[in-house]
Amino acid sequence: MSIKPLSDRVLVEPAEADEKTASGLYIPDTAKEKPQRGKVIAVGSGKKDEPMELKVGDVVLYGKYAGTEINVDGKDYMMMRQSDVLAVI
Repeated sequence: MSIKPLSDRVLVEPAEADEKTASGLYIPDTAKEKPQRGKVIAVGSGKKDEPMELKVGDVVLYGKYAGTEINVDGKDYMMMRQSDVLAVI
């Protein structure tokens, strides 16, 4: 990975959106919800007064409008602050 987040930022790879419902109906691309779960790919060093609690490989939940979407080498990622992460699964 050529991206190294700075300070308290983390790089998250969003989980794939569900393709079908529990009852077996397929969801079209236009109706899919944005995923709110993902895997931490890279972490920054943290702040002096706020150490980095997340580590590479953690699966996390984040807010619906958290972070910034970026595309690197044709793959989508989310760059967000550690405070935007709601929980580690």
